[in-house]
Amino acid sequence: MKFIHSADVHLDSPLRGLERYEGAPVDAIRGASRRAFQNLIQLAIDEEVAFVLLAGDLFDGDWRDYNTGLFFIRQIARLHDAGIRVFFAAGNHDAASQMTKTLRPPPNLHLFATRAAESVLLEDLGVLIHGQGFASRAVTEDLTARYPLADPALFNIGLLHTALDGRSGHETYAPCTLDGLRSRGYHYWALGHVHRREIVAEDPWVVFPGNLQGRHARETGAKGCSLVRVEAGQVASVEHRALDLVRWSRCELDVSEAQTLDEVYDLLMPALADVLHAAEGRLVAVRVRLHGACSIHRQLRAERERVINECRSLAQTIGSGAIWIERLVLETRPSVSEASALARDDAFSGLLRSIRDLELDSDRLAMLAEDFADLSTKLPIELRSGPDPIDPSAPEQICARLEDAKALLLERLLREGHQQ
Repeated sequence: MKFIHSADVHLDSPLRGLERYEGAPVDAIRGASRRAFQNLIQLAIDEEVAFVLLAGDLFDGDWRDYNTGLFFIRQIARLHDAGIRVFFAAGNHDAASQMTKTLRPPPNLHLFATRAAESVLLEDLGVLIHGQGFASRAVTEDLTARYPLADPALFNIGLLHTALDGRSGHETYAPCTLDGLRSRGYHYWALGHVHRREIVAEDPWVVFPGNLQGRHARETGAKGCSLVRVEAGQVASVEHRALDLVRWSRCELDVSEAQTLDEVYDLLMPALADVLHAAEGRLVAVRVRLHGACSIHRQLRAERERVINECRSLAQTIGSGAIWIERLVLETRPSVSEASALARDDAFSGLLRSIRDLELDSDRLAMLAEDFADLSTKLPIELRSGPDPIDPSAPEQICARLEDAKALLLERLLREGHQQ
């Protein structure tokens, strides 16, 4: 017997961070969650699985209109035609209290109750599936405490949307423990909510398959589902299958040895080629981080916009539109001391000393943050939200801009020094 375990599909959720980028294929990006779900349905059909488990957050909240629901019904109907059953336990994003629109489910789709755990017997397979959906967005109690004990004569599966004992970046909804899961006596726990794939345990199997499609730069790497094989009443294998349409990646580049911008670009080209190759034909959004102590630190900072666009131009050349620089992060540092510049007695060095002193004075930084608070509310919502929001009142973002200002001043001082 084979079955698929998927979670966190977030149908019609926008991919954040690319639509603002000139030249990105917006239509492909907007449709990525649907295409990934179609890939899931096709995998189930091709592998002739017995059933599909959806462990919550199938949707991204209330439907804007019925098109999201109609798309979902069409895909489940494909599984119905193939004789494949589907079992779904709602998570925090598609909790009963979140959804105002509903459609009659196809006969092969079972929605688990939200008031109490229930069990569904698949007599022909000797399988018993236990599950409970979220009635409200914020479920704070341990739902598994009321899941029934396993039937020793059957293959038992637990289906649940949970943070388990806590995972970074995720709300601690439906918290539970590994010992608590083991106490139920199930063979396999199909979990959802955590977007990074994780095999928590193998005795019994406790699995987060990760989300189906990465949605922003923090959700990197291959995304998809788990294909589970059962032999002689025991889990024989749990295999990850990548189904994502757009792949998010990070490129870390040490530019310590670079003496010119051209040398930075020469280092970047093969690194981007490796990222593109690893994506296996998918569209790739990559965040590039340049780091290291280098002689061109000030030039990188002072000419940030030019450097970013040169990098994007390289990506277009390498990938023919299949790879974009989602963001360029400059975390280089000067290869020589700033002491000589600070020791000068002129307006530029005075301003440089003021910036240095401001960076070291947390109280002054806090006051500056307060001054910028009103500006934060006036920024467009698309800049204030998302995985990397712009907040002029955030001390860490103020420090980053101060670093840029220092680089500009040092570049000017250095240029004047050469001219003299």
